[in-house]
Amino acid sequence: MFNWFKANQAQVLPEALQQLLQQWQLPGSGVPLSLLLHSARMEKNTLQLSLQLPLLSIRQPLQQALTEAGFSCALQLSYELDIAPVFNRIKQIILVASGKGGVGKSTTAVNIAAALALEGAKVGLLDADIYGPSIPTMLGLSGEKISSPDNKLMQPKFAHGVYVQSIGFLVDPQQASVWRGPMASQALLQLLNETLWPELDYLIVDMPPGTGDIQLTMAQKLPVTAAIVVTTPQDVALADAQKAISMFRQVNIALLGLVENMSFYQCSQCGAQDDIFGTDGGVALAERYQVPVLGQLPLQKHIREQADAGVPVVLKQQPVAQIYRTIGQQIMLALHWQTSAQQRRQPEIIITDD
Repeated sequence: MFNWFKANQAQVLPEALQQLLQQWQLPGSGVPLSLLLHSARMEKNTLQLSLQLPLLSIRQPLQQALTEAGFSCALQLSYELDIAPVFNRIKQIILVASGKGGVGKSTTAVNIAAALALEGAKVGLLDADIYGPSIPTMLGLSGEKISSPDNKLMQPKFAHGVYVQSIGFLVDPQQASVWRGPMASQALLQLLNETLWPELDYLIVDMPPGTGDIQLTMAQKLPVTAAIVVTTPQDVALADAQKAISMFRQVNIALLGLVENMSFYQCSQCGAQDDIFGTDGGVALAERYQVPVLGQLPLQKHIREQADAGVPVVLKQQPVAQIYRTIGQQIMLALHWQTSAQQRRQPEIIITDD
């Protein structure tokens, strides 16, 4: 009936179940599940769904929908990201950038990486903020040093489901990295090229703030899939975020959207909100450049506390964690539609004997 229905399964799916899978939508995004299915089959009272994306977060709501519809089967999810690697064994490279420092870019990059890992994806995180590598601290890896199996290539660290590489593993955290632009750019490229990355669905790159040599080198010499810009609603931050957007457009890198950080402060006692840095500045910037706002994050001490403790807040049972998980899901969906559109635009080459 549907193109994802397996005709050779051990048990035939009831038509009512096929209809449910056809009509059910992902919570929050409203995307039909049927658009993301590779196949659906029943094995020994277990409904096995093969998805085009890692989406473990849909298991509970989909299981509930099945139960409410009268189906008592168990649910098993798997995925196959059918994309050729763009760099070694890495399928997609996503830059997380900002025009200026202090807007929470690194915290956002860490929580996005952890959110993707929670969905079941194979995720890596490259700390490219050469002058202020904070990723080791945020992932509980402060003080860790790099290891090498052959004294040539480096093993990435692993924390909270994410493979991590950072210049912070190579330099003394008490010492300043007094490097000129070309030297810093070369160090970053070596960090990427000489790391034994495993097979990854997504490599998140925490970029240094600004639009200088390092940013241009990373944008032009890496096979970047897309970028995300982090800003606050404040006019000063928005002016610099606009420059980051302009840079990506000049080097033909797709912008998936904006993340507006510190959108508002919510009092932990009374719940009142205060727009400390302004109101919806990121939304206005996104509308101007016709890109989506992936999420608006509050100014909360829990985010800072968890970063300092080395455990991303997305891993905790807190309301803000769901915002990060929604951002992660939106990123995966946006990349999926982008890849699908690119594949449709590619000409089909047919070889004949004529």
